[in-house]
Amino acid sequence: MPEIRKIDLVIIGGGPAGLAAAVAAWDDGCHSLLVLERDVRLGGILQQCIHNGFGLHVFHEELTGPEYADRYIRQVQERGIPFQCDTMVLDISPQRLVTAVSPAHGLVQIQAGAIILAMGCRERPRGALAIPGTNCAGIMTTGTAQRLVNLESLVPGRRIVILGSGDIGLIMARRMTCIGAKVLACVELMPFSSGLTRNVVQCLHDYDIPLLLSHTVIAIEGRERLTGVTIAEVDLATRKPIPGTEEQIACDTLLLSVGLIPENELSLSAGVSLSEVTQGPLVDQNLLTDVPGVFACGNVLHVHDLVDEVSEESARAGLAALAWIRDPAGPAGSSLEPIRVRDGKGVRGIVPQQISRPVQPPKLHLTFRPDAVYKQATIRVEVDGETVLRQKRLIMTPGEMAVVDLPTGRFDPASAREITVHVEVSA
Repeated sequence: MPEIRKIDLVIIGGGPAGLAAAVAAWDDGCHSLLVLERDVRLGGILQQCIHNGFGLHVFHEELTGPEYADRYIRQVQERGIPFQCDTMVLDISPQRLVTAVSPAHGLVQIQAGAIILAMGCRERPRGALAIPGTNCAGIMTTGTAQRLVNLESLVPGRRIVILGSGDIGLIMARRMTCIGAKVLACVELMPFSSGLTRNVVQCLHDYDIPLLLSHTVIAIEGRERLTGVTIAEVDLATRKPIPGTEEQIACDTLLLSVGLIPENELSLSAGVSLSEVTQGPLVDQNLLTDVPGVFACGNVLHVHDLVDEVSEESARAGLAALAWIRDPAGPAGSSLEPIRVRDGKGVRGIVPQQISRPVQPPKLHLTFRPDAVYKQATIRVEVDGETVLRQKRLIMTPGEMAVVDLPTGRFDPASAREITVHVEVSA
């Protein structure tokens, strides 16, 4: 086995989350640091996201994905932050021993003082959908199509149907139209889009692309190459196709935009517990998992709407990891019984799932997605059954993350046992 190196902070992932965490930790004094990235260059998925809309919160200007990534890559290079690309992390032990391999360095092992998990997420493939039909060419995820078009200058098809209405699917509907393809429909199982409202308007409505809600693909036709799909309306109560609503669409390409899954194989090898709802690690307000010294941020923790939110969250993770390195028994590693944070009525996937004591920040930053579309809604926060905060929202949708900043002065952090967040609509 190779000689074990010792590094204070190892960051797994060189996308927007990992880079933001690295810059924040470095600027706060952590210079024993290494970023490991499996791709041949830094930047992550942003390198293929050539559309604009990035950076409005962090840089206060509108950037494309590659431009946004380049801002952080330059910050890393200007500071001389060590990074290693083309490196696959094979395993992380609960004792924070990182095993990785690369063509340049071979097999390496690193004993980390702390680890930040920033591996991002991946798309749900066709195999997870169980759609009847042959395994013909022309079926791919929207991310694959995005890479083919934007990085390799290839056109995956001419007559397109998109299954699912996630943000990548909506953006690729516009992109495929702009390169001359015909997007015949965007088909969504739920009665609402799972993407941002602005993307529904700018990518579908502005290009007269139909959004068929409460519909799904029930059959795939074609042998060597896709020749068509059959769609049908879905009963909302049973989630099953309604007989007699079938419609055949002749197409040569089916793009899948049916959800993102956090990349948590390494999290599991480290012994990190995962949320059944977000499918990301269970964390406290410091983004610390239940494995000492292992932190998580970005889309590996929970899928975000905006990369700006990823960067802001990841910078907090970088500072929290450094604080843990300096004082493992401090607030980020307290052994006191934590405050549990629960999903209440109308809430799915609240993060963080617990609050460690002592509670230091003047406010707790809670994020979640509503489980349906709510109009004229109220977010209500309970502490041990007593309402401590109400916030009104005109509209809430599952496609847009909700944020609640709970002032710690509204309750007694020393005695609180449970925080529950609800979404309610007035009768």
